[in-house]
Amino acid sequence: MISLPKFTSLTSTLTTSVGAALTGLALIAPAGHMAHAAYPDKPVRIVIPFAPGGPSDVLGRAIAQKLNPALGQPVIAENKPGAGTNLAADYVAKAAPDGYTLLLMMVGTQAINEAMYTKMTYNTVRDFAPITLTAASSLILAAHPSVPAKNLKELVALSKANPGKFNYGTAGAGTPLHLGGLLFNNLSGTDFQHVPYKGAGPAMNDVLGGQIQLILAGTPSVLAHIKSGKLNAMGVTSLKRSANAPEVPTIAESYPGFEVELVYALVAPAGTPKDVVSRLNQEVTKLLQDPEMRDKLAGQGFEVRTSTPEQLGNYIKSEITKWAPLVKESGVKAE
Repeated sequence: MISLPKFTSLTSTLTTSVGAALTGLALIAPAGHMAHAAYPDKPVRIVIPFAPGGPSDVLGRAIAQKLNPALGQPVIAENKPGAGTNLAADYVAKAAPDGYTLLLMMVGTQAINEAMYTKMTYNTVRDFAPITLTAASSLILAAHPSVPAKNLKELVALSKANPGKFNYGTAGAGTPLHLGGLLFNNLSGTDFQHVPYKGAGPAMNDVLGGQIQLILAGTPSVLAHIKSGKLNAMGVTSLKRSANAPEVPTIAESYPGFEVELVYALVAPAGTPKDVVSRLNQEVTKLLQDPEMRDKLAGQGFEVRTSTPEQLGNYIKSEITKWAPLVKESGVKAE
């Protein structure tokens, strides 16, 4: 006959042993799961496809600085200029899809690259997970004071009376600025000749010196020269007037449908977990809505814009559709 006290003692011993074993397993088994759930648990990089000092660099570093405390991990802005932004885009597209390597994409440039480069090592739609739009910057068409036109209407009339005589400088062939000028020619019936430069700086120097008559460049870089009287503003390229220059009419006011902006977005490698994309979307959207951040970016010529990942994905596709025929018309090819 088995006594009850001995049975109870055995049960207690087994329970204790099993409990200890389960506790040990609990400490070991979830480790991999918790590492994934604890995003981020190491530094995050935002890759900027342009050299330090430009508008993209300013925007990318401002986001990185604010995202750092929001994520609780260092967020590092890393410049990878080259190959018309393809160097940085290819690097991020092929990075691990874990949310630790992000790309600050200039959407228009990526859309143009899809049509301009015959051999791409990545696909802008297939190889990226959209996170959110971040900001946009308008352009201004400005003229040297020697051009006898006070506004866009007079400039168009002058060009039509003197076909092929007037030229405009941009930061390079195949850029949104170059193709924006081509789009304007198509809508207005003008024949402005494109003069490509290796950057906005040299183009600005030549229009200020009168070597070229017109320039199409980012609002922040042109505005100071307009206010000093060294250049005359003809129109801004966004659908709405710029908050930094509300007195300058939009080109769309004269030619409906004309819109060219430098629009920036944050994307990750395709396959990045949806919960990581969602977390980044929420944090970036929140920091961009901060009044201090909005004012800081406005001072640099940016208008804050945010979106859902789905909205950004649709926007990227629409930009590729928009720019493809203009790239074909321009005849610009890059390898």
